[in-house]
Amino acid sequence: MKKNLSLIVVSILLLSFFASTAMASEIKLGKAEYAAHGTKCFTIAVVVLDGDKIISALLDEYQMLPKDQAIGVPNSSADFGQAFANPEQVLASKRLNDEYYSNNMKRAGSTQSLVTSWTIIEDFVVGKTISELEAIVTANDKDAMIDTVTGATLVDTKGYVEAILLAAYDALSN
Repeated sequence: MKKNLSLIVVSILLLSFFASTAMASEIKLGKAEYAAHGTKCFTIAVVVLDGDKIISALLDEYQMLPKDQAIGVPNSSADFGQAFANPEQVLASKRLNDEYYSNNMKRAGSTQSLVTSWTIIEDFVVGKTISELEAIVTANDKDAMIDTVTGATLVDTKGYVEAILLAAYDALSN
C-alpha cells in the first residue's frame, strides 16, 4: 500500500512539474538606449517580458553633471574620465543622483522627484502587452501622454514610454 501511494504521489508531482513547465512562457530581458529627453543626455530602458507582457521595467538616464556635485559612472575619476571634454563634469546616472537632479527640476517648477515620476511610468507599463503599449504610444501625443500616465509629471513621459517599448522589442528579438 505504501509503495502504491508513493508511486501515485511521485506521478502527481511529475505531472504537475511537466504541466507547469509546458504552460510557462519564456522570460526575456531587453534593453534600449534612447533619446527620451532632449539632446544633452541618453535614456536606458530595461524590460523583462513574460511572453509579450511586460512584467518589469526600469528607467535611467545619463548626463554630464558637475563633478563636485554628482557621483559619476565607474572610472570617471580614472582613465575613462580623462576622455571627458570638460574635466569639471562627469557622466552620471540621474537615478543615482536623483536628489541633486530633482533639486534642479524644482527650480523649474517640478513638484516631485525624477525617480518618483519614472517609478510611476515603470508601474504604468507593467502588465501591458507590447501591442497595448504600441496603441497607447500611437494614440497619444507628447502632451496627452502626461495625462495618460497619471502622476508622472515629466514633459517627456512619452519619450520614456517609447524607450520602454524599444526595450520590449529588444527582448522579443533575443
